[in-house]
Amino acid sequence: VQLQASGGGLVHTGGSLRLSCAASGFTSTYYGIGWFRQAPGKEREAVACISSTDDGSTFYADSVKGRFTISRDNAKNTVYLQMNSLKSEDTAVYYCATEFRVGSSCPLYGTLQWGKGTLVTVSS
Repeated sequence: VQLQASGGGLVHTGGSLRLSCAASGFTSTYYGIGWFRQAPGKEREAVACISSTDDGSTFYADSVKGRFTISRDNAKNTVYLQMNSLKSEDTAVYYCATEFRVGSSCPLYGTLQWGKGTLVTVSS
């Protein structure tokens, strides 16, 4: 089971980025996948989550509702996080993770499988 996050970078306030979480070793459509972030000096927090395809439900942290969108491309075994109207407080390392249990749904519980993070820096 492997997850690889990518797509981070430097963007100005108000800009957009799309993060990708590519899954390998398993078929991600059957599992809930979440995006988390950790800013310097802060605890890791949940940002967005998409349940297994059978469920289809999504979850967003209040701080990103209306700005971020999580989605799947099952053909590519990839989950995306579209981030619009970025703010300086969105600066963080972003990670994707899965609750490796068939049919897992949001919010994710238990021991999660984590991928390596991707850094997002939003500058004014």
